[in-house]
Amino acid sequence: MTNEEAAPKAANIFDVARLAGVSHQTVSRVLNDLPNVRPATRQRVEHAIAQLRYSPSPAARALVTRRTRTIGLVTPGVPDYGPTSIALRFNLAARQARYSVHAVHALTHEVTDVRAAVDELLRQRVDAIVLIVIDVAVLEAIRAIELGVPLVAVAATPRASSTTISIDQYRGARSAVRHLAELGHERILHIAGPASMPDAVERVRGWRDELAAHGLVASDPAAGDWSAESGYRIGSTLELRPGDGVFVANDQMAIGLLAALRERGLRVPDDVSVVGFDDVPEAAYLDPPLTTVRQDFDRLGELMMQKVLIAIEEPDSASQDAPLPTRLIVRGSTRARP
Repeated sequence: MTNEEAAPKAANIFDVARLAGVSHQTVSRVLNDLPNVRPATRQRVEHAIAQLRYSPSPAARALVTRRTRTIGLVTPGVPDYGPTSIALRFNLAARQARYSVHAVHALTHEVTDVRAAVDELLRQRVDAIVLIVIDVAVLEAIRAIELGVPLVAVAATPRASSTTISIDQYRGARSAVRHLAELGHERILHIAGPASMPDAVERVRGWRDELAAHGLVASDPAAGDWSAESGYRIGSTLELRPGDGVFVANDQMAIGLLAALRERGLRVPDDVSVVGFDDVPEAAYLDPPLTTVRQDFDRLGELMMQKVLIAIEEPDSASQDAPLPTRLIVRGSTRARP
């Protein structure tokens, strides 16, 4: 028997990962004493290292820490203006930072579909993952998984986090309702988005709180699905009277509402004032032009990329950022009451 045949094969990082039941990226984080590894996971990896007598070579370290300069982006499988604009602006910001983006659409906003999209990106050996969240439960489920790479989420949630960024949906909604209240509307209705989606939840919360600040009563909001068709359907049966104001959770539903009000013989803004949210490109050219809340998607895309770079290069220096402010754009769909 030769010496080569007698010598046992040296363990590698993938052997450690298999024994510990984690990804090789997690093993790398433990070896380099990086954060974001649960104590129990770290202990399991260290036990596997000791059991296999693993000693990483410089070449192995280079293999594991090699970066692809590719960011994985998980987008919701919906064609809505907000998520689409966010993805576009992030792609531009990544390109300026000389990173490429591998985007995957989650077929639905169910946890299993989003997890499948994340797994596909991990197989591409991306340096980080960005998740555009339309369901808070999905974000919590993905956060609980040991990904082995940084995760940055775009999500409207009151829970602050160093890896979560957002536009201030809550204060944007309050500015819309405040505008209607200051115009003299004493009854301000709301057409909301889907109840499971964080943007919609925050806009409902802002609507309620601003009504309370003016001593106005909040009735139950009508729930749409972000589409113009749902805004039209709700507007066809919504109990309205001259002098009312309506805050609509996005511009697409507001477009449908305007069509329904015209069919009912209600004039905007003479009889009813309408405020939307998003400031889609068509908003300024409607009849009447739509008063709405503008979101700064350009700045959001830049901030997303900044968060990714910090998470990759300086994970210990991550900090929480205040949500980006919105801007109320006043046009012809709102008018002061006599």
